[in-house]
Amino acid sequence: MERTIMVLIGAPGSGKGTASKRLKKDLGLLHVSTGDVLRENVKNGTELGLKAKSYMDAGGLVPDEVIIGMVKELLELPEASKGVIFDGFPRTISQAEALDTMLAEKGVEVTAALNIEVPFEEIEKRMANRRTCSSCGSIYSLDFNPPTVEGKCDCNGDLIQREDEKPEVVKGRLATYKAQSAPLVDYYGNAGNLYQDSAGDIVGKTTHQVVDEFQEFLKSK
Repeated sequence: MERTIMVLIGAPGSGKGTASKRLKKDLGLLHVSTGDVLRENVKNGTELGLKAKSYMDAGGLVPDEVIIGMVKELLELPEASKGVIFDGFPRTISQAEALDTMLAEKGVEVTAALNIEVPFEEIEKRMANRRTCSSCGSIYSLDFNPPTVEGKCDCNGDLIQREDEKPEVVKGRLATYKAQSAPLVDYYGNAGNLYQDSAGDIVGKTTHQVVDEFQEFLKSK
C-alpha cells in the first residue's frame, strides 16, 4: 500500500497539533512534530538540540540542514512505513523541495497539505494563555481548559509558559511565518494537493470540524 504523506501548514498556535492528533488517531499514521522533536533534543542536550536552541529561543527558524537531516532519519523509522503526518515541517519552500526529493527517492509524494487559517490576533491571545506541563507535556489554556489547581498539571507537574510562547517571541514567530512559511500555500496549491479552511473563535470553524472535512477531501486523493 502506498504511503500517505500529509503536511500541515499554519501559523504557530493555529491548531496543527490538535489536527495532527486527530489524524493520527483516525488514520493510524506516524505523527511527526518537528517542534516536539527539537524541544526533546534541547531538553536532553543532544548535538541537534544544542544547534537548535539559540534559534528556537529567539523565535526564529532552525537552519534547513538541521531539520532536513532529522526528517530523513524519521522517514526511515518502521513506524513511518504506513505514512507520516508532518506537523511543523516543511516551513520554507526549500524545505518543501527537499521533502519532495526525499520522498521521490522512495517512490512516493505528498498526498495532501492542510492549511488552517486563524487570525494572528487570536493566535497571540491563545499563546499568551497557554501553559505546558514540565513533566508530561500536557497543554492547558487559562481561558478554555484551565488546570484544576492553579499552576499544576493533573499529574502534579509544574505548569510553565514556554519561552517561544511569550508575547514578544510569538510576534516574531508570526512575522517569520508570514515571510517564509506562508508561500507554502501557493506551493502546494500549485501542486494540486492543498486543502485549506478557516478555524478559530473569531471566525470560521473548530479545528475538529476542519479535520472532518479534510478527511472527506482525502478520499478523493
